[in-house]
Amino acid sequence: MKPDTAGDPITGLKWTRKSTKKISKALRQMGIQVGRNTVGKLLKEINFRLRVNHKKRSTASPRERDKQFRRIKRMRNAFPRQGDPVISIDSKKKELVGNFKNAGVSWKQKAVETFDHDFRSLSEGIAIPYGLYDPVLNRGFVVVGISKETPDFSVDCLVTWWRLEGKKHYGHSKRLLILADGGGGNAANSRVWKARLQSKFCDRFGIAITVCHYPPGTSKWNPVEHFLFSYISKNWEGEPLETYEKILNYIRTTTTEAGLKVRAMLNTKNYETGV
Repeated sequence: MKPDTAGDPITGLKWTRKSTKKISKALRQMGIQVGRNTVGKLLKEINFRLRVNHKKRSTASPRERDKQFRRIKRMRNAFPRQGDPVISIDSKKKELVGNFKNAGVSWKQKAVETFDHDFRSLSEGIAIPYGLYDPVLNRGFVVVGISKETPDFSVDCLVTWWRLEGKKHYGHSKRLLILADGGGGNAANSRVWKARLQSKFCDRFGIAITVCHYPPGTSKWNPVEHFLFSYISKNWEGEPLETYEKILNYIRTTTTEAGLKVRAMLNTKNYETGV
């Protein structure tokens, strides 16, 4: 199901392009006898819902998009079979640090009063959560930046993850698969990002990197979106993110019934754009 699953990074709602009939058939091939109706009930229990198409976008579908998805699926299966890591990366929505309203509700005896306007001048700064999610181990690693989302910032986050987390689990590996969408600091058309990957990571650690970019408009299929970011959003919903330490604590205490564990750290380096 995982390669065919997408989700909303804020609400946690998930959807799949597989029908209940196809899922039921796949389970029977695995020796599990279950009907379509039961599959539908089980999907609802794990937060899947039927979705209605909305005619809102006029953009055409990228050429060979399905071919790209099939290739990503093959790569996601191939690397773990050899004991090599797969990491899903992306940056979460930027947050103003301070007494600002945060969407959602939480149990309190008294409502918390926040600023009536979200002016940057009232903030302590900006938080840029950059997530790295290991779908095999179900572990998340988040670096919170305070400057700008640049290719250098993205690669520095990857280096930090490898030193503190990846090397511990995959120290024997000589290759790494990265799943990413096509924009942001790790954009598909960013030559700087690719050059920094080579100089800051590959050359330094002796590891070959394979990058699979999701097609335009399909970033929600990236595992980090619905297996990490959505749960972080749920954990701090309705809570003003008043300090960087509070943000880090909410990220670190994000867990799921499936056993998700998350580490988080602050990157105070100043990054310049246009480099």
